[in-house]
Amino acid sequence: MSDSHPRAGRTGRPRSPAADAAILEATRASLVDLGWSKLTMGDVAARAGVAKTTLYRRWAGKNELVVDAVAVLFDELELPDRGSLAADVQGVVLQFAALLERPETRTALMAVVAESTRDDSLRLRIRDSIVERQKRLVLEGRRRAQRRGELPVETDASAAARTADLIFDVIAGAVVHRMLVSAEPVDAEWAGRFTLLLLSGLAGPGPGENPRAPADTRPGPGERLSAPQNPGGSV
Repeated sequence: MSDSHPRAGRTGRPRSPAADAAILEATRASLVDLGWSKLTMGDVAARAGVAKTTLYRRWAGKNELVVDAVAVLFDELELPDRGSLAADVQGVVLQFAALLERPETRTALMAVVAESTRDDSLRLRIRDSIVERQKRLVLEGRRRAQRRGELPVETDASAAARTADLIFDVIAGAVVHRMLVSAEPVDAEWAGRFTLLLLSGLAGPGPGENPRAPADTRPGPGERLSAPQNPGGSV
């Protein structure tokens, strides 16, 4: 798990990972209980059992603090090798969905995204601290699929970067929209159909070739999730 972003030029005693974790947990709890508008640095400090000055030595204000509190949750996502590109995609989709089911993740993410529509600096911090950090999953999964021969290797670095951005946007956007906007479940059956569409495209297999994912809808690190049929498309 990545550390929170320290403020530049900070001096004094080394930061305590335990204190940082307590502060970020208190921030998420405050968001669930109070919402964005009522959350204060003082409330977070009281919940975490630290002085308010301790918060300000680490974070310049509420925006930075809340984004970091969300970011560390997304750092929990992993991409174990499940044997195929299709299984890898299904696995990360289900992990992401499980993360969004947690009240602290759902509330914190929706709060910072809503506030970012009025705050450009907050939007940039979300991009840098959450979006850019989680693109590691796309890059890792694509390299693995290329080694297996499931995806072609892109020799143009700028084109490869644009492809990675698009893959991330499609996967993250679809899961967030289904769960947080449409309020529909992301289960193994949906993850299997989504993966088939992603890998095969709109001109892929026709009706009757819609595979169902296995009943275990929440694979953990190292657990194997079987791939849907006919996964050999390209992204």
